[in-house]
Amino acid sequence: MIYNLPFLTVVALIAIGMYAIIFKRNLIKIAVGITILESGVNLFLITLGYREGGVAPIFTNLPPGISPDQIPEKMVLPVPQALTLTSIVIGVAVLALILSFTINIYRKYGTLDAGKIRRLKE
Repeated sequence: MIYNLPFLTVVALIAIGMYAIIFKRNLIKIAVGITILESGVNLFLITLGYREGGVAPIFTNLPPGISPDQIPEKMVLPVPQALTLTSIVIGVAVLALILSFTINIYRKYGTLDAGKIRRLKE
């Protein structure tokens, strides 16, 4: 059960994020839901790349006598880590864009309630 804890945490984060995106009407809460959903996806990517007893994929400090055939077995996968770093950077940019849209919407309509903004549009 303890080995499934990261995956259960991923499911919980994604469920909380989807709940906030679908059922909340406040634009700030929707932005927070998108961020929580993104955190769940990032945790999923990191969890996929985990290996028990693995070491970081850095070749500079290899102990003497290690052959190249033994290296991949003990190293964690670097691709999910790189994807997660890219996802974090993209997520920060998307969050900044969402918050700037939210500020402009509040200045124009005077509310952050998505239902009221839709009614004002008609």
